[in-house]
Amino acid sequence: MTPKPPLQLHTALTRRERQIMDILFRLGRATAAEVMDALPGNSSYSTVRTQLRVLEEKGHVRHEDDGVRFVYLPALARHTARKSALRHVVETFFEGSAEKAVAALLGGEGARLTDDQIDRIAEMIAKARKEGGK
Repeated sequence: MTPKPPLQLHTALTRRERQIMDILFRLGRATAAEVMDALPGNSSYSTVRTQLRVLEEKGHVRHEDDGVRFVYLPALARHTARKSALRHVVETFFEGSAEKAVAALLGGEGARLTDDQIDRIAEMIAKARKEGGK
């Protein structure tokens, strides 16, 4: 049996794939029919099954057999997938620099941050400084 390649969670997701992942993260597990019912707009059952299969090939989703149907689950916890995606974005668009990524976020959205949000960010920075940047 050939071993599976490592997960490549940085693989870009389409808008519909992101919607499906949001549904699976929210529900924890779901059949294709349940995903289809939760999706906005109209999608056929076969289209949803195909999209779930593609997400499985990309390493984002896995399935379990439940009798004659498949039950789909996220391959990793949301926070793990989030870290992987963020790491990929920082590497790809900010030359691996967390500083450049934060500067871009604050430059574009800085005016919208509340004082409480700024205080929490400052606390995270202080904690990272205390822990030696780990």
